[in-house]
Amino acid sequence: MDIQDWMSEVWMLLDVFIALVLGGLIGFEREKSDKPAGLRTHMLISASSCLFLFLGISISQNVSRQLSAEAMGVDPTRILHAIIVGISFIGAGTILKSREGMAIRYLTTAATILAAAAIGIAVGLHLYVLAVGATLLTLLVSFVVGYFE
Repeated sequence: MDIQDWMSEVWMLLDVFIALVLGGLIGFEREKSDKPAGLRTHMLISASSCLFLFLGISISQNVSRQLSAEAMGVDPTRILHAIIVGISFIGAGTILKSREGMAIRYLTTAATILAAAAIGIAVGLHLYVLAVGATLLTLLVSFVVGYFE
């Protein structure tokens, strides 16, 4: 591994950290609201979404040196599909239906989990303004709209 590859990985790790922090902001609000998925969960989801994106890009770049894109069946959106499905499964696990009636609980937490994943993906794509803006909008919905609700 040469110094350029090493530095590239350090920059990727910095992006994973940025995603971790942004996810943590959303998770802090969920934690403060005493919801089932809080600080650590949102941090890990955002960071792992960013990391999975980097891993998918790295794999496709490494394999494309040996095989043509047609032979590999390269579709860069497939990693996004996998992240979205996996994270949605985790979000679905936070949703509860009450035994007494038709009330469904923690749907907003499931939505913030999906938002944290999207923010991690945005960081991984170096769309920092979008990632920070989406974090602020998610917090706005959680704090302000939640207050009026």
